[in-house]
Amino acid sequence: LEEMTPKPVQDTGNILKQGYLEKRSREHSFFGSEWQKRWCVLNRRTFYYYANEKSKQPKGNFSIEHYSARLASHLRKDSRKRCCFELICPGKRTYEFTAPSPAEAEDWVDQIQFLLKDLSSLTIPYDEEDEEDLYNDVDSSDSVNTTSHNTTLNQDEPNVEMEEDDDIYEVLPGKQPKPE
Repeated sequence: LEEMTPKPVQDTGNILKQGYLEKRSREHSFFGSEWQKRWCVLNRRTFYYYANEKSKQPKGNFSIEHYSARLASHLRKDSRKRCCFELICPGKRTYEFTAPSPAEAEDWVDQIQFLLKDLSSLTIPYDEEDEEDLYNDVDSSDSVNTTSHNTTLNQDEPNVEMEEDDDIYEVLPGKQPKPE
């Protein structure tokens, strides 16, 4: 069902998790901080948030590298406090979210922690298809055969006469080219 949902941005790469969350805004109103419903998308390196799932431009995004994710029931005092989690990075903005359920909040935290572990070990391949092509380029005997075949063809071509001005050899200072 998730795959059939239109992707808000084509360039977000492989989407690992997406869904509606409430995000606490940075500006505090007279009544305290505002929680706004946002369509959130997590790919391998970046967390995007949009006004809704059909939005083309994100309201914001940030690299999750160096962040940590944890459940944060202290963010709310109401019945949804067990649905809260936050993304923290020393020296950077803390992002606070409320998921639709405690289980969803845990899933977001688990997904982000899993990603961060992979990012820190640098074992995540960008794309399985790209990885396959990479090995094909290195191991493929086709490319070697094609190269040698082309070389053979070039040797069979008649030598093209060059004009004197098109000398391909560099003349070193103090040395004169030998007359032909």
